[in-house]
Amino acid sequence: MAAASLAAPEAEKLHKLTSAVSSLPQISDSEKSGFINLVARYLSGEAQYIDWSKIKTPTDEVVVPYDSLATVPEDSAATKALLDKLVVLKLNGGLGTTMGCTGPKSVIEVRNGLTFLDLIVIQIENLNSKYGCNVPLLLMNSFNTHDDTLKIVEKYTNSNVQIHTFNQSQYPRLVIEDFLPLPCKGQTGKDGWYPPGHGDVFPSLLNSGKLDILFSQGKEYVFVANSDNLGAIVDLKILNHLISNKNEYCMEVTPKTLADVKGGTLISYEGKVQLLEIAQVPDEHVNEFKSIEKFKIFNTNNLWVNLKAVKRLVEANALKMEIIPNPKEVDGVKVLQLETAAGAAIKFFDNAIGINVPRSRFLPVKATSDLLLVQSDLYTLEDGFVIRNPARKNPTNPSIELGPEFKKVGNFLSRFKSIPSIIELESLKVSGDVWFGSGVILKGKVTISAKSGAKLEIPDGTVLENKQINGPEGI
Repeated sequence: MAAASLAAPEAEKLHKLTSAVSSLPQISDSEKSGFINLVARYLSGEAQYIDWSKIKTPTDEVVVPYDSLATVPEDSAATKALLDKLVVLKLNGGLGTTMGCTGPKSVIEVRNGLTFLDLIVIQIENLNSKYGCNVPLLLMNSFNTHDDTLKIVEKYTNSNVQIHTFNQSQYPRLVIEDFLPLPCKGQTGKDGWYPPGHGDVFPSLLNSGKLDILFSQGKEYVFVANSDNLGAIVDLKILNHLISNKNEYCMEVTPKTLADVKGGTLISYEGKVQLLEIAQVPDEHVNEFKSIEKFKIFNTNNLWVNLKAVKRLVEANALKMEIIPNPKEVDGVKVLQLETAAGAAIKFFDNAIGINVPRSRFLPVKATSDLLLVQSDLYTLEDGFVIRNPARKNPTNPSIELGPEFKKVGNFLSRFKSIPSIIELESLKVSGDVWFGSGVILKGKVTISAKSGAKLEIPDGTVLENKQINGPEGI
């Protein structure tokens, strides 16, 4: 976007910023131009608002019910041909800091001593072995996770999965006061920079040269998912549907529960399918947006995208996803990060659809409360897949709230001699200095709170059903 289309003060800001950015040696020319483009769009105040009256609920043609997908014939040659067109890409830019870990989040142990990344590699190894195909794994790192990831993937050298790593863009944080890059202010360390959200996956695929490598291997579709979503596994029915119907883009959505009311949803808008995020919703409609009656589905961030379409749109600079301004503070300096989300790209692709998938395809581990679910008897592990225990009759998982004592993975693990049985649990709330013995069984609604300054131990083999416990006498 030319500065000419900006008002004079904004054009002046952009001009100063452009010349400051051009002097930064740490980033490439494509990163510089990508960043300046993003800022120019932000300064122009591009309309982000949605005309509420034009929103329509998508039909089953636009958001396809999973049950209506054709089954893939049990013919291994046909399956191999399908899978040979596929690449799996995991978003691996996040650190495990919220769970008290250093390094990439994907190396947190999930179950049986295996990490997210181990499980992903095992799953693809099994596919490649079973069908004799070559599904490669791509990891999109950020500058925060790149070095660690390169060391970690060495352990998969002998696996039958080709692993490619590439970095997403590195953009300078903007100082809000004068709109200049933080690295120009003497902040030379990592704190001066940020990765601009997973919407950056599309230009980074092209700029890294990985896209051309994939074309040379005959690849047509990429399955993109968060590395911490244990439900995001390769699905032949979805892949088959997209290839048969020439859909350039598919977002997996799943029915909302009350825990997901803030998640983005798909709408039909001016003849196109698009993602509606809570940030775009006018204040007077926020409650309506959160209602699970009107907006019944939300985005799992499992995305299937045609690679040729990615190349076409990136080269035409056509992926102008909504900008998410993310204000932060670094050493007392107020800064701004401008980010984009990959799901928002849906409206730029031809013949884009959503598929309304079973909830089992959305099993993210964002906190230790999620880790408790996947390490418990609610799930088993088979061939790298986390499988839900059919003994659980309730289709939804128990709601779990753990106090700050459990926030870090190390503390969480030390407070359980073994993970309790929760097959019949509805909800669990734990606060204070609580420790669990082995073989504990939790059923119904359980609340455990230790008194301030007191340690509360749940003895081995305790069964708690619909109990509220405030001290040892309640057990």
